[in-house]
Amino acid sequence: MPTVPVARREAAGASGKPNDPFTAVRLLARLCMFGRAPWYRKEMTTSRGKVIVITGASSGLGREAARQFADRGACVVLAARRSDDLEETARQCRSAGGQALTVVTDVSQESDVEQLAETALSTWGRVDVWVNNAGVTLFAPLEAAPFEEHRRVIETNVFGAMLGARAVLPIFRAQRRGVLINVGSILSKIGQPFVPSYVISKFALRGLSESLRAELAEEPDIHVCTLLPFTIDTPHFQTGANEMGRQPRALPPMQSPEKVARALVSLAERPRRELHVPRVAALGLLAHWLFPTTTERLLLRALRTWHFSDAPQPSTDGNLYEGADERGMRHGERPPQIGTPGFAAWTLRELVRIEVESATRRLRATRSAS
Repeated sequence: MPTVPVARREAAGASGKPNDPFTAVRLLARLCMFGRAPWYRKEMTTSRGKVIVITGASSGLGREAARQFADRGACVVLAARRSDDLEETARQCRSAGGQALTVVTDVSQESDVEQLAETALSTWGRVDVWVNNAGVTLFAPLEAAPFEEHRRVIETNVFGAMLGARAVLPIFRAQRRGVLINVGSILSKIGQPFVPSYVISKFALRGLSESLRAELAEEPDIHVCTLLPFTIDTPHFQTGANEMGRQPRALPPMQSPEKVARALVSLAERPRRELHVPRVAALGLLAHWLFPTTTERLLLRALRTWHFSDAPQPSTDGNLYEGADERGMRHGERPPQIGTPGFAAWTLRELVRIEVESATRRLRATRSAS
């Protein structure tokens, strides 16, 4: 009896029919699942000896990512506005076994960003990875804050990333290789109330990545990646500008900066177009795609109920124009007001209420029309 190749036998299935479409689809799905198909897999590289530029490195995710890169033997170039906190990040990186260089940088200033790239290049002769991580936040409805504050969010989060890309792309083109990582957010794909300029900036960051990928389509070794994390436990909630009158708190499930930094490092070592952290967050985007109005109503109620505590907070421009007054930290001090199991139960109850309200509204409309 003639032998049949393994792949063909699997495609044929138990029935032995090579044209069984369902078995063929299962085989293809098995090969492609999670990007493990042989033609898709990218070779994993190492960070040892690589030159990594990180903006927003004085605290939070930027500080932890720098430490993890240094732990793998990388040479990190640290950029932020606060020199003392940058030096502390550099100290932690050197203790972890890496080399570290600090460059005081305001990413909204083109001359600062150009100097950052030139310093990295003149010190180590190349740039392997550039991480656009610097960002600021304004908690306020669109009409409730001075427009200058909204403008400042865009200048830092969007123009800062554009300036970073402008500075490093000529280096990558000359090297014919490099990885650019834009740190976006789950809010790069879905809106959220009370932080409109932040959401706009994160959508723009994803647009920047998409545009640059198309522009670099003929450069197979220059990668543009977007990291899309859910809520991270960083000082973000206490250092942001605030016109709400109440203290903002994280929403569950909150992730540690250590976890998100590991994902960022993995993106640098095995570049992918986008990476959600956690991956399950993509299910929320699917729910929004399938049921947009219900999802938006649920999100608004969740933010009204859990995003702001009853503790008052005076109006402040936070770290929009200057570095935060408090020392740089990896972790924040504004944990969620409700645990993940409790929030899940609240979400289910609220979904039922929303559906009952919608059904009642439709019934009343039908009766009125008749």
